Amino acid sequence: MSEPEGAATDRKPMQNFRTDELIGLLSSRVVGQAHALEHIVPSIQLHRSGLAPEGRPVGVFLLLGPTGTGKTRTVEALAEVLHGDARNVVKIDCGEFQSEHEVAKLIGAPPGYVGHAQTEPRLNQLVLDEMTSDECDLTLVLFDEIEKAAPSLAQLLLGVLDKATLRLGDGAEVNFEKSLIFLTSNLGARDMLSELQPTLGFDTEPRRPGADLSAHLERVGLRAVQRHFSPEFVNRIDAVITYRPLGNESLVAILEQHVVELQRHVQNRLGSRSFDIEVAPAARFFMLEKGTSMEYGARELKRIIHVHLTQPLAAMVANGEVTPGAQVTVDLHEDGDHLTLLAAGGTPLPTTPPSTVLAIDDNEAVLGWLNRVLGDEGHRVLLGSTVEDARRHLEKEVPDILVFDQILPDGDGVELAVNILKEHPDTRAVVMSGTGLDEEDVLLCQRYDIPFLKKPFVAEELLSALEAISLSGGSSRSAAG
Repeated sequence: MSEPEGAATDRKPMQNFRTDELIGLLSSRVVGQAHALEHIVPSIQLHRSGLAPEGRPVGVFLLLGPTGTGKTRTVEALAEVLHGDARNVVKIDCGEFQSEHEVAKLIGAPPGYVGHAQTEPRLNQLVLDEMTSDECDLTLVLFDEIEKAAPSLAQLLLGVLDKATLRLGDGAEVNFEKSLIFLTSNLGARDMLSELQPTLGFDTEPRRPGADLSAHLERVGLRAVQRHFSPEFVNRIDAVITYRPLGNESLVAILEQHVVELQRHVQNRLGSRSFDIEVAPAARFFMLEKGTSMEYGARELKRIIHVHLTQPLAAMVANGEVTPGAQVTVDLHEDGDHLTLLAAGGTPLPTTPPSTVLAIDDNEAVLGWLNRVLGDEGHRVLLGSTVEDARRHLEKEVPDILVFDQILPDGDGVELAVNILKEHPDTRAVVMSGTGLDEEDVLLCQRYDIPFLKKPFVAEELLSALEAISLSGGSSRSAAG
């Protein structure tokens, strides 16, 4: 459910968000839990104002409730809005720290202990600082399923929650003053489900939470927390927030988010080869019925969509059954057991004529992949791993297309491509890299019409780049040179 690449068009510096605006952005991502966001957002605004108390985290929140209700998703949505990436979270999976000795991995072994030099603390200042962004200096820290961790983890966190300080094994201190700390837990979830769906007596119909029932569920969750954690730990938590089971309207909205995300993913990854997806009501009902429940909420929905929609759709694309611009209609099969996908319309893109491609990359796996993908399209592929290899090929023939990695063992791929294009204006080039280009290389690529592909990329992205440069030819470059 996270926003795909390039979709976060509503991002802006954190200081420009009003409280209601921030709640609205988060509510569009975390469905059916507006009350939880109303607890969290004021802490963000407190930090924004500069009035957050010194010597403690900006906010500490314990998120309770049944699985699949959006607890972890809330933290990811905050990362999307504040930092532009759902992965900008320091996430600690507490299931990995069920034994006392495993908790020591978080702070590292002290000097003099075996493994001190080899043990890198999982929580250190660099880890926290790396999860900030230019737009926001808040670090989001998530301890997922805190109840699964050994008791010593709660003891370790006492200083963090109270004084915003964690002392590592080597004596260094980690400052959490600019952190929002989230603890998620399923404590009390079983009792909550029993309240919602009684299994004994005459009242066996599922009950959707109203105001009174929601307050009762919060009391159930808080009692479970107080039984499990010490009073001094609970008292350091700013808010214990109980997530309510999702109603039918919320589940429908979450399914719509998944469908929209899939459509955006198709557009982002396939570019000019993309197509439209239309999901019929019967197909939506099928996925909701298979992927949601009172017990697991919407947790299974993503898997059901992947199995019944994404995978069959990928198979159609791989088999060439969907032409660019087509509409793929998704409906329920007449047997009611699976979905049917039917592609109609669209216009095939003009095929790129077979060319001689010179591919230079010092990664053998990448070269093998390029050779296979380009060869399958009918291109003749020349391979090399260095600038010297490229020059040896050029002594024998001039290729039609260059596909160069930016960083080569003996030179710069962008500079090499530009020098070749100056000598041979009818040649075209594509540059790829696992990192971004610096400003000088960006300007060179713009001047000489060189597309840039960020690794890792899929075959369709490479082929779309080749189609684009084949259509543009070398005329503008000749003028630039």
